[in-house]
Amino acid sequence: MGQKIKTKCLIIGSGPAGYTSAIYASRANLKPIEYCGMQTGGQLTQTTEVENFPGYPQGVDGNQMMMDMREQAERFGADIRDGIITECDFSAAPYKCKTDEGDEIEADTVIIATGASAKYLGLPDEEKYRGMGVSACATCDGFFYRKKTVAVVGGGDTACEDALYLAGLAKKVYLIVRKPFLRASKVMQERVKSTENIEILFEHNTLGLFGQDGVEGAHLVYRKGEADEEKRDIAIDGFFLAIGHKPNSDVFAKWLDTDEVGYIKTIDGTPKTKIPGVFAAGDVADPTYRQAITAAGSGCKAAIEAERFLLAQGK
Repeated sequence: MGQKIKTKCLIIGSGPAGYTSAIYASRANLKPIEYCGMQTGGQLTQTTEVENFPGYPQGVDGNQMMMDMREQAERFGADIRDGIITECDFSAAPYKCKTDEGDEIEADTVIIATGASAKYLGLPDEEKYRGMGVSACATCDGFFYRKKTVAVVGGGDTACEDALYLAGLAKKVYLIVRKPFLRASKVMQERVKSTENIEILFEHNTLGLFGQDGVEGAHLVYRKGEADEEKRDIAIDGFFLAIGHKPNSDVFAKWLDTDEVGYIKTIDGTPKTKIPGVFAAGDVADPTYRQAITAAGSGCKAAIEAERFLLAQGK
């Protein structure tokens, strides 16, 4: 049977946004309770090396960085718990949330930092080679593929952006596109087509990946299911997914405004949502940047806003 819990500040999610808001909320003496969610530490725990977070000149393992942030939050008194928020009621303050263990929480403020999950093709090989050549973040991991050959999967703006970014580092970039055309904006299409070391493979699907100690190539099929279907292999060192992200916002969608993909809409560049005292930080509210540093920054803002909100309420 779950517990009944009251808190001034409930933090949902445990990536850079959640942990940073826990650090700030704890130091403001809000005694926050933070639920880690499905993936303790968030997306960064899927990344081997983080090289672009300030303060780590030699780079840092993604898991290690998240453990450091957690330890810092706990040092200031954050109550960090395992558990997933499965229901919430933002109809009136104090706001009510339930966990998968049956805990019922009443919170004066709520910081939503549940992140977004990269979409994968669903191939077993993606799991097998995750962190060994498979990545869903070109700006995080592209640096490791300087002068190498990589493939990007997708046909939208994100895929084209990733391909262009990687083209500046890699020797060659394959852009694997399921359809016979790119969905990206005209300007992005033109840039990709005019970049010498990008080769677009239209009407190609990925069947699998191969390699000994990491990705060495991909098995593709051209015009799958058609009379002229043809299988081919390409030699690559890295395989980048760019088929979108799914914000983890379903539990809150009834109460908050989201865009068509599911990103929580916030007010005028702040972490405030349309419900007073409910804030959104990190990738769940950021379709644009999706970096650890921007998530951490928005977690800081959310905690400061929560503190100000409570002060104005006299709490």
